[in-house]
Amino acid sequence: MKKILKYLKPTEWLMVGVSLIFIVAQVWLELKLPGYMSEITTLVQTPGSEIAKIWQVGVYMLLAALGSLVSAIFVGYFAARIGASFSKRLRSLLFNKVESFSMAEISCFSIPSLITRSTNDVTQIQVFTILSLQVVIKAPIMAAWALTKIAGKGFEWSMVTGIAVAIVLTMVSLLMIFVIPKFKIMQTLTDNVTRVARENLTGLRVVRAYNAEEYQENKFETTNQDLTDVQMFTSRSMAVMRPMMGTIMTSISLVIYWIGAYLIAEAANMEKLGIFSDMVVFSNYAMQVIMSFMMLIMIFILLPRASVSADRINEVLDTKLTILDGKGTEGLPEKAGEISFENVHFRYPGGEDCVLQNINFTAKKGETVAFIGSTGSGKTTLINLIPRFYDATEGVVKVNGVDVKEYRLEELLNQIGYVPQSAVLFQGTVASNIAYGENGDGPYTPEDVQKAIAIAQAQDFVEEMDGQYEATIAQGGTNVSGGQKQRLSIARAVCRKPDFFIFDDSFSALDYQTDRNLRRELKNETEGVTTLIVAQRIGTIMDADQIIVLNEGKIVGKGTHEELLSTCKVYQEIAMSQLSEEELAL
Repeated sequence: MKKILKYLKPTEWLMVGVSLIFIVAQVWLELKLPGYMSEITTLVQTPGSEIAKIWQVGVYMLLAALGSLVSAIFVGYFAARIGASFSKRLRSLLFNKVESFSMAEISCFSIPSLITRSTNDVTQIQVFTILSLQVVIKAPIMAAWALTKIAGKGFEWSMVTGIAVAIVLTMVSLLMIFVIPKFKIMQTLTDNVTRVARENLTGLRVVRAYNAEEYQENKFETTNQDLTDVQMFTSRSMAVMRPMMGTIMTSISLVIYWIGAYLIAEAANMEKLGIFSDMVVFSNYAMQVIMSFMMLIMIFILLPRASVSADRINEVLDTKLTILDGKGTEGLPEKAGEISFENVHFRYPGGEDCVLQNINFTAKKGETVAFIGSTGSGKTTLINLIPRFYDATEGVVKVNGVDVKEYRLEELLNQIGYVPQSAVLFQGTVASNIAYGENGDGPYTPEDVQKAIAIAQAQDFVEEMDGQYEATIAQGGTNVSGGQKQRLSIARAVCRKPDFFIFDDSFSALDYQTDRNLRRELKNETEGVTTLIVAQRIGTIMDADQIIVLNEGKIVGKGTHEELLSTCKVYQEIAMSQLSEEELAL
């Protein structure tokens, strides 16, 4: 928990200091009240006391109460400001940290867990921060100061107060022993609820298509019930505190007055008034002591969960990045437009076996190099090494003749137009999705957007949409078809005007005619751009300058379509499963 406090700014620490001053003032004024009450009691019980004197002390008492109220308002204001700004900063730090993650770091955290850490965990820290300033600082000051006030005012009363405090501490200790482990479990269960709910929403079409609503409901109910059971246990355990504290406070008042009555009965006439006055003061101070411990109990309730949340936030913020910027390519010899792999091996983090072994090839400027192979052969993994989503375990990946590790990430990625295997669209408009990001050459123009859409064969359906280029795109592109999503994703990469295109099975949802037209337009409009294509359909890559066949992470064939048909058995099997005899003969 202490570790996360380093993210507080100096101005916020200054507000903590100012809050401390107001808290001390609040406690001092609250502890003045029993003294004034004792003085009024003495004046009322003393024959011949002036009414004006009683009014004067009463006014002082009201002013003290008002001052305590004003101090509490200032403390609450500063606490709210600190808590809100601190939580805002933590959310920003978490978001920016996750943005800097490579795929290796992302795989260490589930998406539901990252969502919970950025929302629920940060909220726990915010609530704890606010209550800490209002309670944690105030309670010990109040307790210590109240104890000094009642010290020496009666051994019997002090012993009763000490026993009450001991009972409270014992009760809190027992509760913490049984409840703290449950709080640690609660955040993990919250992750599970987020995961199941998100899974159901993203897969809603599949759920309905397979009539699996009841299965999903039962799955969510089980997860939700697990969280509810833990929360009910912790809530019921903590609920015991309130009636117990009420019982203790009522009992201590009763015992103090009972002892006071006995002492007054045994005292001489001249001492009775003094004992009565001390009893009234002691009773109020004893209540302050018990209330201080009660406030601390509130923090004990929140501390375990806040501590777990702080650890989870720190876990993300302290994660070391595996993909770091290089020194830059200035002064290094370059081979413009060329991509090469030299004896590349790759193993996923935590994996035992290499998924890529001894990969060697060169894609020269303006060439189209295609990758084909069975599912799991390593095609996507291979091209993910170029934009440094992962780094090669062994060997060198070069772009423009320079090791990708030498590039600054922004410099490297600005040269690449990447279309992922699963088309990703963001909430906004067609234009905002196409003109997404930047390439270091300034903002995109409307003409750039329209040209990219035309090349990607998306002009026909875009111009039929309501609003055309300003037509609304739903989050995830749920209001367009799979083929339309792919064409818009391709248009986004074209609009970037890159030196290299990477298409990761980006034509699979297109019909053959659209696929052929799109590739022809790409070749005509992006002459001189090196293109890497991952494909499942031979028809998509037949015209490639070089086709690389992968099998179990190894290159088993390399050449043109005609060369591979006569030399590569794996390619022959793929071709025979997809092409007719006439097409094979051609």
